[in-house]
This record gives sequence, structure tokens and C-alpha cells, in this order.
Amino acid sequence: MPYIHDAEFGDIMIKRQPLARQVHLRISPSGQLIISLPTAAPRMAAQLLIKGSRRRIRVMLHEYYERSAYTHDQPIGKSHHLLFQSGDKLDVTRTGTTIIVTVPPEHPIQSATVQRHIKPAITQALRKEAKGYLPRRLRWLADQHGLDYQTVKITHASSRWGSCSSKGTISLNIALMTLPFELLDYVLIHELAHTREMNHSPSFWCIVEQLDPQYQQHRAALKAYTPHL
Repeated sequence: MPYIHDAEFGDIMIKRQPLARQVHLRISPSGQLIISLPTAAPRMAAQLLIKGSRRRIRVMLHEYYERSAYTHDQPIGKSHHLLFQSGDKLDVTRTGTTIIVTVPPEHPIQSATVQRHIKPAITQALRKEAKGYLPRRLRWLADQHGLDYQTVKITHASSRWGSCSSKGTISLNIALMTLPFELLDYVLIHELAHTREMNHSPSFWCIVEQLDPQYQQHRAALKAYTPHL
């Protein structure tokens, strides 16, 4: 997917939309700025939109981070914590399971600049937790229920919690580490059920119910969360 790099806003994704009639700017649930272009529109159209919309983009980003900002002493995943401290230079470091964010006075914690600096450290921490926990938990659940799969992949390149391929590869999103354990297990069970039924037919949901009798409650509760970081 092509990007335009902007000194203020970072990498902005460019998407060609065959049915689009005009240039359109939006923010994805993960905070990614996306410009949709008609197929025949020149790349410069996106650059001109950015140039003429800087104030609007700042407002959009401010509103996004107001809703989803990481805050002081926030738990990250199952074992990490996020701490803020004052300093002269914006910086993010990790000491053990503590992510320390140094914030100068001119940058509010909720600002897009600070939040963009935090995200790589959050991603790194969750990836470490996911690699240490998810394969072991998936193997345990599979053994408990007499199921099997070929391989497991830990990813964060998807808007889904997980997936299962026809060849038995289960992919799991690192954002699973932000879920309560019972919902995390539901997602793993959901993907394990796909090793028997590669669809969402009634037969599939019967398998899920056998593995997780409370799956309907868990499925409904999962809608309150997002796999985007």
C-alpha cells in the first residue's frame, strides 16, 4: 500500500478506490490517516488535500486521541505498565515491564505527537507478551479438546483478532493481550473450531458451543473491544 510521508502527520496511506468520485480523508480505527483517491486521480491530488486540510487534520487527530489516548499508569497487556514523567525532550524507554514516557511541558499527554511516540513501544511490549503466551495457550486448549493445527503465527497486520487458513495455520493478533482472559480464550477456541469447519455455518457454532458453552456472552462482550492499538 503506497504512502505519503508528511513531516507533521507522519505516513499517510493512499488507497485507490475504483468507485470513488472525489478525494476523501479519514482516520482508521487504529489512528492511521487514509486518503482515498479515484483510480485516475493523480497522486498530487492527495498532496494538495493534505496541504489545504492541515487545520482539519489536526482537529481530527486531536479528537481521535482524546477518545483513545494512552494515559498515566495505564496497564498494557497482561504485565506492562505505562508511566509518564516530565522532562526536556520527548522520549520513550522501557525498563523491564515499565514503559516510561518523558514528556516536555509543551506537549500534552493526549497530543497526537506524544501518542504517536508511544505506539511503537506499546506494540513491542504486546508482541513480546503475545509470543510468550499465545502459542502455549493455544496448544493447551487444542490438547484439552482434541483439536490440532499446523502452525501459529503472531501478527498485527490485520483488523481481525485471529484467523485460520485452510492449511491449518492459525494467526493471532498481538492485541489479544489487551483482552480479559475469558475473551482471549474465546477467540482461540473460535479459531481452533475452524480447523474442523472453515466457515460460520450452524455446524461451526455447534463446535464452538461444545468448546465454550458461554460463547454467546463472550462473543457479545468482544464487540466492546477493538484489535487496533
